[in-house]
Amino acid sequence: MTTVMVQIQNTPAPVSPATRSVPTSADVARLAGVSRATVSYVLNNTSAVRISEPTRRRVHDAAKELGYVPHAAARSLRAGHSRMVLMPAPSIPVGPLYSQFISELQWALGRLDYTVVQYGSVGLRGDEAARAWAELRPVAVLVPGAGLGPQGVSLLRRSGARAVVTLGPEAVEGAHALLMDHAGVGHSAAAHLYARGRRRIGVVVPEEAGLEDFSRPRLAGARRALRDTDATLTELPLAFEEQAAVKLATRWRDLDLDAVFAYNDEYAMLLMRALQDKGVRIPEDTAVIGADDLLLGRLLRPRLSTVHIELPSGRDLAELVDRAVREPGAAPETHTVLGATVVHRDSS
Repeated sequence: MTTVMVQIQNTPAPVSPATRSVPTSADVARLAGVSRATVSYVLNNTSAVRISEPTRRRVHDAAKELGYVPHAAARSLRAGHSRMVLMPAPSIPVGPLYSQFISELQWALGRLDYTVVQYGSVGLRGDEAARAWAELRPVAVLVPGAGLGPQGVSLLRRSGARAVVTLGPEAVEGAHALLMDHAGVGHSAAAHLYARGRRRIGVVVPEEAGLEDFSRPRLAGARRALRDTDATLTELPLAFEEQAAVKLATRWRDLDLDAVFAYNDEYAMLLMRALQDKGVRIPEDTAVIGADDLLLGRLLRPRLSTVHIELPSGRDLAELVDRAVREPGAAPETHTVLGATVVHRDSS
């Protein structure tokens, strides 16, 4: 019997992506033919060291070929702090104006080598929310609206946040403050309606939870504008629902109002359509003004009068954050923002 010996080559099993070693900065340095320090300078955009453009390209090409991404935690350890700017996500619909502001802020902070992270903390408020934010160890926290107190600011600072910036109606001890006085919006709207000869003025107050920080100051501002005049002011609770607007429009003639400040452009559009469907002429029977100066308001017929709101520049806020991170011991800054200017159109 003939025996045939067959040698089977020992081929190693393919390495799965899950077990393949993670590329390091040393791998990038070897492939690019530079030192690890140079890799660090290039990928961290260090401006203090001059590196030629061809070298920068080699490092970036090598990192791309290897799939290398800098380790954020390791970079934070070397720097003594992270580059994460935490912004608690609002739990209420904020509309396109605020969304545009957030996009500009994220772009401006990205240019300064920060990363903006929006954190959803539904159900958490005040110091309890601050404790959840602190667990992420951000270098800065931007807090929209009210609710954060001095204890929360202190907790965040002890956890390593070099900057805490609040965007709201009042300053908070220990934090930088951008004061956003929504009373000026209501004052401008009501003063405009009064100047147009309107004397029986309604003010929409949204029923949606969470909007009180905006709606109550706007109502107070409208009251202040009409104080010591011959005008009357009527509060109009309204949910942002078509049926709710229809119910309000059904009893409009009983209310005997000749003007309405509808809180913002979105509520104004909702109410205008319901009023027109009930035969109320705008502006002949009732003048209407909103706020935010949205594009859709210019497309309505009649075109919607509004209060143009000037939010803080995303670039200016990013520079404030960066300044506070670099100088954590500096005294907190306070800036008054949120300009309000009436844009008169056909509806009033």
